[in-house]
Amino acid sequence: MNASRTFATATRVLAQLRHDPRTIALLILIPVVMITLLRFVFDASPQTFDSIGASLLGIFPLITMFLVTSIATLRERTSGTLERLLAMPLGKGDLIAGYALAFGALAVVQSALATGLSLWLLDLDAVGSPWLLLLIALLDALLGTALGLFVSAFAASEFQAVQFMPAVVFPQLLLCGLFTPRDQMQPVLEAISNVLPMSYAVDGMNEVLRHSEVTAAFVRDASIVAACALLVLTLGAATLRRRTA
Repeated sequence: MNASRTFATATRVLAQLRHDPRTIALLILIPVVMITLLRFVFDASPQTFDSIGASLLGIFPLITMFLVTSIATLRERTSGTLERLLAMPLGKGDLIAGYALAFGALAVVQSALATGLSLWLLDLDAVGSPWLLLLIALLDALLGTALGLFVSAFAASEFQAVQFMPAVVFPQLLLCGLFTPRDQMQPVLEAISNVLPMSYAVDGMNEVLRHSEVTAAFVRDASIVAACALLVLTLGAATLRRRTA
């Protein structure tokens, strides 16, 4: 990998996104709108918002980053841009890292806005540090970016990229412990949930809700989410092809 090539790739991706206001709106505004809507859905029961709001604060960025990254990367593949880039002295690692860096910068803005809004305007009650909530939200967004980069290799159209969402995101959403504690699930489903990264993202958010200090469980959960993001990015680099189909 070469740092200058990685940063050049990230700069190019950000320049392209700057001219796509709909994508920027999806990335930045949708999580904010959704968490605000959720707050007023539970307007008569703020305790319910406190119990699931933090979890969704991590889930919403993952979903939006997955959608935008998978579609944007696939567009590069189908337009031939990816093939031209790989014909240059640009390594696969440089390309993937550049994409991750560009979308990661947007993930920082997205996560900061959603976390700040939830804590200071929507009165989300968290015992732990706001910075820990922001950290998990950011790791979730990076995981969504990594998953989007990875699945784009297996889709032939933008519609197919969206179709991967029920296969990749929805099972994690159902099994992450948002709707019921994971230890109360059917044993097979609990075992599956134990290997899904979103489960640890939700667990990490709940640790911040209940504990004022950094717990060993929080460090474990954050580390697992970060490791999964790194692993999927590595797999994404391995799936890059010089020929677009």
